[in-house]
Formats: sequence, structure tokens, C-alpha cells
Amino acid sequence: MVETFTRLIKRALYTFIFSALIFFSAENTCAADMVLISDTETQDYLAAVVRPLFAAAGVPFNKNNLLIVNDSSLNAFVADGNYLFVHTGTLLAIDNTNELAGILAHETGHIMGGHIVRQKLKLQKMQYVMLGSILAAGAAAVSTGRGDAAMAIMLGSQSSALNSMLHYQVQEERAADESAVKLLAQTKQSANGLLHFMQKIRQHNQMSGIVETDYFSNHPLTSERISHFKAATQNNHYSEKSPLDGKLALIKAKLAGFLEDAAKIRRRYPNAAQSAAAQYAHSILNFRQGKIDTALQQIDGLIKQQPQNPYFYEQKAQFLFESGHVKDSINAYEKALNLLPESPLLQLSLAQALLESSEQRTDIERARALLQKSLIKQPAPLGWQLLARAEEELGRSAAAQYAAAEFSYGIGNLEVAQKQAERAAQSTNDKTLKVKISDLQERIQADLKELLGE
Repeated sequence: MVETFTRLIKRALYTFIFSALIFFSAENTCAADMVLISDTETQDYLAAVVRPLFAAAGVPFNKNNLLIVNDSSLNAFVADGNYLFVHTGTLLAIDNTNELAGILAHETGHIMGGHIVRQKLKLQKMQYVMLGSILAAGAAAVSTGRGDAAMAIMLGSQSSALNSMLHYQVQEERAADESAVKLLAQTKQSANGLLHFMQKIRQHNQMSGIVETDYFSNHPLTSERISHFKAATQNNHYSEKSPLDGKLALIKAKLAGFLEDAAKIRRRYPNAAQSAAAQYAHSILNFRQGKIDTALQQIDGLIKQQPQNPYFYEQKAQFLFESGHVKDSINAYEKALNLLPESPLLQLSLAQALLESSEQRTDIERARALLQKSLIKQPAPLGWQLLARAEEELGRSAAAQYAAAEFSYGIGNLEVAQKQAERAAQSTNDKTLKVKISDLQERIQADLKELLGE
């Protein structure tokens, strides 16, 4: 009897875990598997698309909450804190900005509706139902001596809870679709993009052999959504064209150049193509293949065509830096930063180039100042790591220990961060630095307590 009941509990827990995975994996990408891309050009483009949608929805906007996921699937999703994730596969698949606006309007609808918080509460309730089914199963097994009765109770409860969760999420997806249509109208954008992208999803599913069913589905059927968006286009007569379409063409070329194989890049952008996008993609492909001189000639040609484009200077700087011409990269980074003076990624990149190429105190102090600005706007582990190095080279050991502790904290190494913060606190009398260290120690303690379940 004890062995049978133990097996039943294990089976119930396994079923619950599997159910939770079904729920989360359909819309979200597992954080542990995500590879994020930092790119000023793409992030600035996403910000230009998202900002008016968030404004119409009354959602606070923070450009640093727009994250690019290196994943070829057609997906975008939101998470706690109004974080919005967009897959590179989505950016490469869209034909124009209007399609992306539709996708992101849908995700904005999830934020407007408070769906993330409500899904958490619903999942918590689902967990209680699962636990109740296990306890009821134990009582059934004890009173009847039959394991099959206990299993029937558990499976019945689990199926009911999961179906309830999935039905709830389908309703939220419908609500987000409705919100997307309204947001597009409010921002004077066409609903055709949503329709076209949904048709792409249907085509992708058909080519992949995916047969949709409303059983265990957490979205409305694609055919239903296509019908809904077709109806929406009848009342929306705004143009699909966007002044951002030219930027999208260059971003797609950049992503393809870095992420796709050479054959696919050449199919997208034949060698004879003379567009800026084609030259952009081929310059990056040549860089990847070690043809640095050719890549630099091509990017210089683009700079000549568009001398006020900061992203071309940034790309040239990356080519130079990563091919070992670190000192030469500084001038290109400076030109990019002059055109985009508030970019935290450019500030970080220029600081790194200065630290790698010079031992002069003035250059190190400049790198330190750039890193401090960058970290205020966009805290990043690499920024803290570089700041620790700059502080150490300037003889500021306590500040270096503090920056190292922030780096360790940023990568999740809490115990090391705790020790580094303690050493920093013990070796400084600077009141401002002590306040920063104290704040970090509080964050570390809070995270350690959470990990320990206290």
C-alpha cells in the first residue's frame, strides 16, 4: 500500500510539472535557454515601434526592457516588469514594420490586461488543486485499498485544472488580440500587418506538419484569429507603410549577416544587389569569413552613402576591434557616440576599447567615466567587470572590489558577491561608496533569503 501510494504521488507530481511546462513553453522561452543579443541599432528600432503603443496603452516605457532573443522561431512575449522579448526569427520573417507593430500591439495587450500577474495566480491555484488531488488520492487508497481509485481522482482533478488553465489563457489571447486591434487604430496603424503575420504562422505550421487542435491549446486556433483580423481590417483604413521600414531593411540585413549561413545570405541578398541592405549583409558575412579588408571597404562605402548613420560607424568599430585593430576602433566608436551620445552600449564599447589599447591614466579615467554613465542607464555584468578593472588600474581598490561584487551579483554568484562587498566595505571610508555597497549587500541578502525559502 505504501509503495503504491508513493508511486501515485510521484506520478501526480510528474503530471503537474509536465502540465506547467505545457502552460509556460507555448508563450514563453525558458530563461535558462535564452541567448540575448545586445545591439544598439535593433534596440533603437524596437523602441521606436513600441513607444507609441505603450503610450496609447498607458504602459510605462523603458527602452532597456526591450530584449532581443537569438531564436529562429516566430515569437515574442512579455514578462514581469513590462519586459518585452522579441525573437530574431520574428524580425527576419516580417516584411514591414506594420507586421511587427501588430505583433507588439498584441503583447502590449497582455501588459494592459495584467495577464502575467493573473497567470501566476491561476498557476498557483492550479498547484493547490494538484496538491488536493494527491491528498484525496491518499485518502481513497487508504479507505478502499485500491490504487486505481486514487489514480482516477488524481487524473480527473489534474485534467480539470489544466483544462481550466488553458481555457483561461485562450481567453487572454483573445483579449490581447482585441487590444492589439484597438491600439493599432489609436496609433493610426493598419491592422493588415497582424493579418499577414498570422497567415505566415499558418503557412509555417502547414509546412512543418503541425495540425492544430483546440484540445490542450493555449491560443485560439490560427484560422479563428485570421478571421478576426480580416474583419478588423474592414474598419481600419490606415496605411501599412512606415517611415521605419528603411531601418528594418538594414536590421534584417545585419541579423542575417551575423546569424544565417552564407548560402542563405546570398539567396536573400544576391552578390549583384546594390542596395544598402545587401552591402550591409555582405560586409558582415565577409567579416565572419575573415575577409577583413573587404568588409571594411564595404562598410566604408556605406558610411560614404550615409555619413550620419551611427550604426555603420559602430559596425566598422566592431570589425576593427574584433580583428585585433583595437586602437583603430576607437575613432569609429567615437564617431558613433558623437551621433548617439546617450547610447549606453556605445559608451561601454568605447570604454572597453580605451582600456584594451592604452595604459595612460587619462584614457583609463575617460573609460571609467563612460562606464559609470553606461551603468546608470543600462546595468550590465560586462560594464561592472570593466569598471572593476579601470578602478583597479587607477589605484581605487575599494571601488574595484565594489564593482567586482556588482559583476558577481549580476551573473548570479551571490556568495562571491557577498565576500567582495564585505571586503569593499571594510577598506573604504568614502560615504558615497559605502551607501552603494550597503545597497548591494541588501540586495544580496534578499536574494539569498529567497533562494533558501526564508
